[in-house]
Amino acid sequence: MWFVEKLQSLRGMVDLLPQQMGVWQQLEATARCHFQRAAVAEIRTPILEATELFARGIGEATDVVGKEMYTFLDRGERSCTLRPEGTASVVRAAIQHGLLNQGPQRLWYGGPMFRYERPQAGRQRQFHQIGLEFLGFADARSDVEAIAIAWDLLADLGVQELALELNSLGSADDRALYRQQLVAWLEQRRDQLDPDSQDRLARNPLRILDSKNPTTQALLQDAPTLAAALAPESRERFERVQEGLTALEIPFQLNPRLVRGLDYYSHTAFEITSSQLGAQATVCGGGRYNSLVEQLGGAPTPAIGWALGVERLVMLLAQVGESQATAPDIYVVSRGGLAEGQALVLARQLRRSGRAVELDLSGSAFGKQLKRADRSGARWAVVIGEDEALLGQVIVKNLQEQTEQPMAAAELLSQFA
Repeated sequence: MWFVEKLQSLRGMVDLLPQQMGVWQQLEATARCHFQRAAVAEIRTPILEATELFARGIGEATDVVGKEMYTFLDRGERSCTLRPEGTASVVRAAIQHGLLNQGPQRLWYGGPMFRYERPQAGRQRQFHQIGLEFLGFADARSDVEAIAIAWDLLADLGVQELALELNSLGSADDRALYRQQLVAWLEQRRDQLDPDSQDRLARNPLRILDSKNPTTQALLQDAPTLAAALAPESRERFERVQEGLTALEIPFQLNPRLVRGLDYYSHTAFEITSSQLGAQATVCGGGRYNSLVEQLGGAPTPAIGWALGVERLVMLLAQVGESQATAPDIYVVSRGGLAEGQALVLARQLRRSGRAVELDLSGSAFGKQLKRADRSGARWAVVIGEDEALLGQVIVKNLQEQTEQPMAAAELLSQFA
């Protein structure tokens, strides 16, 4: 006898099953509502892009480009990459389609991203993000508004114990000066750095500030700070961001060690965390990226954006019990040739009137169908047997109150319209 090996999903690629989708749909619907209120328009970009987009946009020295991307040659010998993040794709689309010629753009996106990382709770190799991008906005108020939209969305979703960490990465000149100071300081202490930080010292020294190694973090307590290297204009801009957040009563904490993992960030950088998640505390991160549009071939354009990690949010919402499985309004039970034909028509009519209807297609005994109706969570069951079908009637059962009454099918449609 031949045995066929069961196929499994790839490691880090997770199926989302029907019983899990209620919280996902709730999250997506809430996000869409917040974006509509803030006049932010949706954009959808391809999952697969030219590798050069991310090499130029994110930075070849970053861990994302150097270690984590899913990259391959297609049949045309072109290097292609499954997108590891959304910002570069949105900027590419805005340039390609001339959106920036029409004025500043307020855009949002959602969908799967891909990084070859070690899978863990809340972080898979295929993961999902919802993100916002403000393109063409330079004023510090745009930083404040972008952060406020994320903060209010998370609060509305029911995420608890929110905290906002804030930093300024300054201008390109500020960072160049600081990089020199930091590298000189760290070179004198190279032997005290962990191996990963030693490797970053030549490639991307600012990322050492974000090291999770306890020994390196203790060493960095005495390192030069980026705040001290900021030019007066950068310092003034950052103060306006803080004033705006204070005016909106959004609490924040300055974190001079906060850097983002992608090269394109400048000035404001931020993360929103929730202590409900323990080590995986960050649920939203972003910042300003004034040079990215130009790096990708567009005109110099100021911009700011952020992204939410959907899997982490789903974990949080499951903890606080905010999601409900989607249940039909009406469960239709039928048995017998004539009755089953009428049930098919009736279910469609009820759906057209706006009701969520599940039609039992099993043909099993009434008792078994009614047990499934109870398990479905529906409030009402509509029962049609051959006798009811001949009379043009149905039996309506209130599954919560355990009552029932016969009525004409036409009356049912008018009652539930």
